[in-house]
Amino acid sequence: MARMNFMNTEIDNLTMEEALQAIDLLIEENKGSYVVTPNVDHIVQLETSKELQAVYKNASLILTDGKPLLWIAKWYGTPIKEKISGSDLFPLLCKMAAEKGYKMFFLGAAEGVAAKAAKNLVNRYKGLQIVGTYSPPFGFEKDIGEMAKIKVMIKEANPQILIVGLGCPKQEKFMYHHCKELCVPISLGLGASFNFEAGNIKRAPKWMSNHGLEWVFRITQDPKRMAKRYLVDDRKIIGLALKYKKQGV
Repeated sequence: MARMNFMNTEIDNLTMEEALQAIDLLIEENKGSYVVTPNVDHIVQLETSKELQAVYKNASLILTDGKPLLWIAKWYGTPIKEKISGSDLFPLLCKMAAEKGYKMFFLGAAEGVAAKAAKNLVNRYKGLQIVGTYSPPFGFEKDIGEMAKIKVMIKEANPQILIVGLGCPKQEKFMYHHCKELCVPISLGLGASFNFEAGNIKRAPKWMSNHGLEWVFRITQDPKRMAKRYLVDDRKIIGLALKYKKQGV
């Protein structure tokens, strides 16, 4: 696989089609793998978070999500083939699951959102089997009883694909710590994808995504939460890009 060093991580330099093929192979291998999709926010957090670094080190697939990272890679002279955002990957995974008979489980988002997304996707993809959805309460990861309940729920449903939508870094940490014991062939942390598929949050128009302006649209949709992330925290990417350019990474 075409894995390469990029800034403070490694990435699998794949097209969307190649990524779907790689996921299919990991399902067949059935070793409790998980997929992460680094964006600017992840790269900024990776610089200081030892736990997130361990998460990434153990991921089976690392797929680049975000035009700014593609621009940085091009500037470094090591271009990345394609932006693979979780919200683009999610419906294609559902299509593949429907065609191949893979069962899916959705974990995350606010009450009822994952169930609504499941309903919409089952209507869109004939034969899609979503064998469970669950929106855990806030702070569930520190509640032993709640965690036990989630594990039983997923094991009994016996899916081949687990989609975790808890936001970064919570979803990545959940997969890293619990993937193997859940006995699910592959898990993917896909952030806001449930909200997009449920119709709760509008996606940026294609032209904005293609020109790296999705963040502007996201701020207008959820200014309270997104403004700080995009306008304060994520500006650190500029310093990091210069740092790793000097190091020749």
